[in-house]
Amino acid sequence: MSRIRNITDKLVESKNIPVFNPGDTIKVNSIIKETDAKGVEKQRIQAFQGVCVKRHNDGISSTFTVRKMSEGIGVERVYPLYSPMIEKIELVNKGKVRRANLSYIRKLSGKAARIQREEVKKEEAVSTAAPTTTAKKS
Repeated sequence: MSRIRNITDKLVESKNIPVFNPGDTIKVNSIIKETDAKGVEKQRIQAFQGVCVKRHNDGISSTFTVRKMSEGIGVERVYPLYSPMIEKIELVNKGKVRRANLSYIRKLSGKAARIQREEVKKEEAVSTAAPTTTAKKS
């Protein structure tokens, strides 16, 4: 059992994933494999941007659900967090929510389905340059 745990821990540590929670708007770039009529397989990257509705944290088998509206129809996708088919996850903006599972959004439409943005406090940059003096020569 410890061998399996060691292997999964190495896989979890090697993946570079941003910190995101339900309510955050994220963009998932996933690899799509297609075959044409001649049987030639091609790969392309497809972006899916939406709101993270829920997240299931369970080590290597962690998943997250992303929901977006496409021409008035709600589309949800469940992604394995450590899948090799996910190239990159980008955090677009943080959401201000009070729940861990946002499945109630499925019933809402229009402005009611929007999630407020969370105000991120940016630390003021401290200048480390030496103060310049303007002395007149007389």
